[in-house]
Amino acid sequence: MQHPILWIHGEALSPRNPALLAHPGRPAVFVFDTALLEGATPAAALSLKRIGFLYECLLELPVTLRQGDVAEELLAFAQAHGADGIVTSAATDPRFSAICRQLEQHLPLQVLEPQPFVELEGPVELGRFSRYWRRAEPAVWRLWCGGSGLGARAPGCP
Repeated sequence: MQHPILWIHGEALSPRNPALLAHPGRPAVFVFDTALLEGATPAAALSLKRIGFLYECLLELPVTLRQGDVAEELLAFAQAHGADGIVTSAATDPRFSAICRQLEQHLPLQVLEPQPFVELEGPVELGRFSRYWRRAEPAVWRLWCGGSGLGARAPGCP
């Protein structure tokens, strides 16, 4: 791929997104998925707090925002930019695989693995942030306070 577009999704809202790092300056897009915004039921729809969080994260990234069917919007964005493929980062959302299969019928797709926030042993349960954080927090503090290149102990370290 010489001229890809970058698909930024809700699991990779960092300036360290591997797609943004691998292809700086390439057109990037985030699609607010209508199916998720509306939800199968009102209880299944994204909350206003979640939508606000996504939007605030996206303000810090060089992305175009769209709303609609994710695959359709990505393909239209790719066509508008004369792209020869799509680059994104891996995700755990089961819908991600289905969208990837749709995209691959039309354009080459490259899925990059993000750098883990923290290395944890064993399987990680991502269903609830609090469960994940209970396991991750000690490792984060070890990295932060353990000196890993910081030279001195960070403020607030035990």
